[in-house]
Amino acid sequence: MMELLKKINIKTCFTMLVCMITAGALIGCSSKTKNISAKEVGESIEHAVKIDALKKGDQKKLQKLYDISAEDVEDFVLYTAPTNIKADEVVVLKVKDSKNIESIKKKILERIDSQSKKFKDYLPNENFLIENHILKIKGNYVLLAVSAQADKIEKAFNEALN
Repeated sequence: MMELLKKINIKTCFTMLVCMITAGALIGCSSKTKNISAKEVGESIEHAVKIDALKKGDQKKLQKLYDISAEDVEDFVLYTAPTNIKADEVVVLKVKDSKNIESIKKKILERIDSQSKKFKDYLPNENFLIENHILKIKGNYVLLAVSAQADKIEKAFNEALN
């Protein structure tokens, strides 16, 4: 009887040890989004991709293009094409309240749809960029990249937040 209890005890201890190691590994490897400003994320993007041909936008431009008000975002960076015959846009938003992320995403998608309709027949190459945009949400951060270098912008966005 004692031998049976010892075997059960050893198995129980071993199982608990394996569970603790697994839990520790999962907690240690979990990815948490850094709490940095959208401007810092924008700087990371600027270092990774040459976007000096784009114009920096202000709150009025953000409101005009996306219908996103200052009350909804803690911080943002907006880059737009210098002329209306280019579709390039890069937006990084740090949303104040995660409950607003879906409505902000909807507003961004409306902008994408509007731009696509404008460029579809007029400038097909620019419309290609719009159709292949990257819209990514990570924590309270939102990225929109309409660019030939959208993949590099997304990579810089991810690296800045990890």
